[in-house]
Amino acid sequence: MKDYCTLYIVRHGETEWNVKKIIQGHEDIPLNKKGETQAIELAKKLRHIKFDAVFSSDLIRAKRTAEIITLEKKLAVQTTKMLKERYFGKYQGKSFADNNEMSKLINNLKTVTGPGVREVENDQKIISRMITFLREIALIYVEKTILVVSHGGPMRTLLIYLGFATYDNFTEGQINNLAYIKLKSDGIDFLIEKTDGILIQ
Repeated sequence: MKDYCTLYIVRHGETEWNVKKIIQGHEDIPLNKKGETQAIELAKKLRHIKFDAVFSSDLIRAKRTAEIITLEKKLAVQTTKMLKERYFGKYQGKSFADNNEMSKLINNLKTVTGPGVREVENDQKIISRMITFLREIALIYVEKTILVVSHGGPMRTLLIYLGFATYDNFTEGQINNLAYIKLKSDGIDFLIEKTDGILIQ
């Protein structure tokens, strides 16, 4: 499609906190060995794609994933806070399984209110930074293909915002590590062409 930028938005590889179901948020947790292997496998899968630039969240799990995917392509990874995972405040470092309050909150983050949870970044804030970034990139890289490495929270929020899914059929745990969204944008509108590793009920 002429005058469109093609974006591959990828979730980072597995970390030990993913395995243990611990809330990461802005905690800077590295990839585990499986996470690095997952990134290598996706690099092979996307080998035929000519990426013109690569951007990632400034958290190490995303940056390292981007580095592995683009290693053979010799592209410098540019990091930004706009692609960061949701900020979970006091819940960072705590278990999903052992925290009933967080389990209820996680699947309904359109707004966050109430004592003790206002510090959690809500979906309006996430989509504002995510969409702003993607639109800027689409305008700068017209007719180019861009790799973007982010996190499950922002990717889920983006898909709901674009009408691909709803809060009812798309919970936080339905985006696999190294899942990706392929979409096109002219800097205003977005067209989802493909998803891989994303489970809609």
